[in-house]
Amino acid sequence: MKGTAVIRHLVEKALHFKRLTPDIENEINYELTRLGYISDVDYEALELLMDEMDAGRIQLVPSP
Repeated sequence: MKGTAVIRHLVEKALHFKRLTPDIENEINYELTRLGYISDVDYEALELLMDEMDAGRIQLVPSP
């Protein structure tokens, strides 16, 4: 699976469950670090996630 597809899938997972868990956040960070850049598609997906969090529709789950 391409990096972009992985990041978009992770964002979709967070949107579906309405939660950004530490695991999802760590996987997103890992993919961004592995790729070394952010594509326009990745940026738009992450921007949507941040907008949803700002609006209170996505809960940030703290680390245990």
